[in-house]
Amino acid sequence: MAPLEITASRADPELLDLPWDQPLEDWPEEILAALPRGISRHVVRFVRVSGRVLALKEINHNLAKREYEMLRLLGRIGVPSVVPFAVISGRTTPTGEPLDAMLVTRHLQFSLPYRAVFSQVSREDTAQRLLDALAVLLVHLHIEGFYWGDVSLSNTLFRRDAGAFAAYIVDVETGALHEQLTDGQRAYDLDLARTNIIGELMDLQAGDMFDPEADPVEVGDDLVRRYEELWAALTERERFSADERWRVSARIEKLNRLGFDVGELEITTDLDGTTLSILPKVVDAGHHARRLMRLTGIDAQENQARRLLNELDQYGAATEQQAEEEEFVAHEWLQTQYEPVVRAIPRSMRSKLEPPEFFHEVLEHKWFLSEKAGTDVSLDETVRHYILNVLIHRPDEKSLMTTETSALPIFGS
Repeated sequence: MAPLEITASRADPELLDLPWDQPLEDWPEEILAALPRGISRHVVRFVRVSGRVLALKEINHNLAKREYEMLRLLGRIGVPSVVPFAVISGRTTPTGEPLDAMLVTRHLQFSLPYRAVFSQVSREDTAQRLLDALAVLLVHLHIEGFYWGDVSLSNTLFRRDAGAFAAYIVDVETGALHEQLTDGQRAYDLDLARTNIIGELMDLQAGDMFDPEADPVEVGDDLVRRYEELWAALTERERFSADERWRVSARIEKLNRLGFDVGELEITTDLDGTTLSILPKVVDAGHHARRLMRLTGIDAQENQARRLLNELDQYGAATEQQAEEEEFVAHEWLQTQYEPVVRAIPRSMRSKLEPPEFFHEVLEHKWFLSEKAGTDVSLDETVRHYILNVLIHRPDEKSLMTTETSALPIFGS
């Protein structure tokens, strides 16, 4: 029998206890974690090892090694992706027959495959929010020079992000990292995304999981438009007269609003100095998330961070601290507003929502209760009402335990 080989950045001895000498589809149910799975060309299962949930994909050895290294590389450059954990190779059955290798990744907590999102809510605006997230992810990948080659909803996981979604790349078998993508490579990726998504939405319609009146082709075309608008905002050269230099700051502020930082900006003038042109050379996603982390230490998705920063600004204005250093105001807001709210989550319910998403939903609930009451409802009262009337009925999304995506209630979509 060939020796088992484990490639991992942090090896876990408990991995050795798993039945690597069996095909993954034959693994016993008692060792599997029943999480919602997307559609995959390979066998995919989830297991619990040392208190963590791992995703296992049975795949050719060379592809497994390549995907493992590619995911590590994407993580280092800050692309939203699943985290690789190990590659298991040298697998054989008890009779010595070779088995494919296994790519092991960490389960992305609080994430859902697209079919789970649509299992309860089939409105067209849900599709639009998923595609917004996918367009941002695809632009981010292309800016980094990553050609995906298999863009689809099936190869993406989604996490809640303050009423929207954030997209994470899952499957990078066909991906390749280049110094810079050509327009043809980007166009092919985008056309593939459109084709796959139209097919996936048609499949959902056939299963009564997507609005039968909606046109999947139009939704696919919307993805292309959203991608092209965002790509243009991030990469197009802008020309203006020399006395309109304020437009340099305006361009940077626009990119910041879109959630991107400008790391390098090329500014050139014509021969007589009457015209300027600017071109963002290096842009980096996650502007609001980085600012929130710097001010408060809160790790949040981009839209969650945007919402929390708005609340922080409102707190500064309400307490007349606009002239104070924002770090001091942020520290006070963290202690008096954010932390008391998230600490109020009962321990038994902490796997239902991430703390930043819980805080966002409490703010939304406060607005709802205040409008209904015709007066401002306190934050403490809102938290109590939300926990007892809304949160208690939500599923645990940290590691959602079900094998039937049709059984997943999707709130707020």
